[in-house]
Amino acid sequence: MDIIIIAIIALLGFYMAWNIGANDVANSMADAVGSGALSVKKAVIAAGLCEFAGAVLVGSHVTDTIRKGIVDPAALASMPGLAEGEPAALLVIGMAAALLSAAIWLHFATWMGMPVSTTHSIVGAVAGFGIVAAGVGSVNWGKMGQIVASWFISPFAGGLMAFIIFKIISRLILGSEKPVKAAIKVTPYIVFFLAMVVTLATIYKGLKHVLKGVDWMTDTHSLVIALVISVIATIVSRIHVKMKLVGKDTLPLHEQLEQVEEVYVPLVIISSCAVAFAHGANDVANSVGPLAAVANILKTGTVEMKVPVPLWILMLGGGGIVVGLGTYGYRVMSTVGTKITEITPTRGVAADIAATATVLVCTRMKLPVSTTHTLVGAIMGIGLARGLAGIDSRIAKKIFKSWLITVPAAAIVCIVLFLIGRALMLDFVVGLVLSAG
Repeated sequence: MDIIIIAIIALLGFYMAWNIGANDVANSMADAVGSGALSVKKAVIAAGLCEFAGAVLVGSHVTDTIRKGIVDPAALASMPGLAEGEPAALLVIGMAAALLSAAIWLHFATWMGMPVSTTHSIVGAVAGFGIVAAGVGSVNWGKMGQIVASWFISPFAGGLMAFIIFKIISRLILGSEKPVKAAIKVTPYIVFFLAMVVTLATIYKGLKHVLKGVDWMTDTHSLVIALVISVIATIVSRIHVKMKLVGKDTLPLHEQLEQVEEVYVPLVIISSCAVAFAHGANDVANSVGPLAAVANILKTGTVEMKVPVPLWILMLGGGGIVVGLGTYGYRVMSTVGTKITEITPTRGVAADIAATATVLVCTRMKLPVSTTHTLVGAIMGIGLARGLAGIDSRIAKKIFKSWLITVPAAAIVCIVLFLIGRALMLDFVVGLVLSAG
């Protein structure tokens, strides 16, 4: 019978992953689509491959029992008045309720075309479960405070960096009398910075899960690897840009600008794919973490702080993400890529570099940031570089409102679902836990 429970939770995990693909992943390719570098169909294929590879190949093989340490499982286990097996059973029901409530909220946000944080959705849901199951004191409010702070840190930091990067590109290349000549000189330096940021982000946000036990993969060696890759990328880009643009500095100004934007098309595609790969590696646990916790409880009959994530669960999460992106991701992709501000390949590169660099730096500083919030903030920063009229304030307000209500909305839905599940399923799940123990 525990197979049936795992199958039900697996379906919930797949549904959550589907919503992550439809909402969060769509953000990673929004710059490539909005700039015209890729069609929606090609973006879905590219992001699907990168996300699945990131999730399955370098997704974390160990996850917290409760994502992000928002609720302490020990607080649940030590509650007075609980019979044997009840703490573990409550956690099983709570994780199922958290998965379903986060997925429901994400589905609604995607239907509205609003980019929201999947991490914040699952965190809000888990907090709701913790409050009703073990009391307000079971929630780590310090962590919750950090998450609330990230609502402001992420978009501001990403927007500021994107604003600065695009201003530099505008002044040195697009605003030059001879944009083609300027692009030949300046673009290799931009490629160096892009390659450095993307390589380090891939290592720290993705490959860290695989390379955790590799002694030689120190911070210094990571920097050396990134430096070597960046130098090679710079040399290749210099040759490519020269071949594409040499002799075209005599064209009319608007045609020169078009030629420059064309050169940046492969860069915005590469940077968007890197964001998707790192996202798949890092965020697949939002869908499969609770599923792994439930599978482990039903297997061992005990509640552990850290649990292993089997390959089949990683593949389920990666597959769900790809299906969600392919079937419903176009709605959020349209909002982020076309409705906030006009995006060109150069603007897309600036936004991707800013978002990737901001998430990388904040992760290394142990500051909680949302990739979604950072990327949307970066795109807004690009728009503001053209003045206040450069962004659609109506869309921006709708996005900010959706961010603010994500945690409480997911928490409220989870509380309702948990109470229903506890009333109807507790004795049955306790029996499964005791038989496993």
